[in-house]
Amino acid sequence: MAIDMVMGSSCVFAKNKTLQADVQSEIGEHVAKSTKRKEYSKDDVKLLKAHSKARTPVARVSKLMKRSEGSLRQKARTLGIGLGHQR
Repeated sequence: MAIDMVMGSSCVFAKNKTLQADVQSEIGEHVAKSTKRKEYSKDDVKLLKAHSKARTPVARVSKLMKRSEGSLRQKARTLGIGLGHQR
């Protein structure tokens, strides 16, 4: 198995992704996680609006919906609703 690697100034690139992760972990570099975006369904929006009206804390909604607090805050902002405690 031939391995083609190129040494950059602070990074190692390999054609094989598992090999790349192994090499990066050996030299102590941070390997970024790939993220999958999950679309908001109509039910998700309804649930978010209900929690907004009930003023449920964002941390609790985040755990319930399995989404980050930032994601929930961004969606609430695009919908024009408040989220969590409003002063």
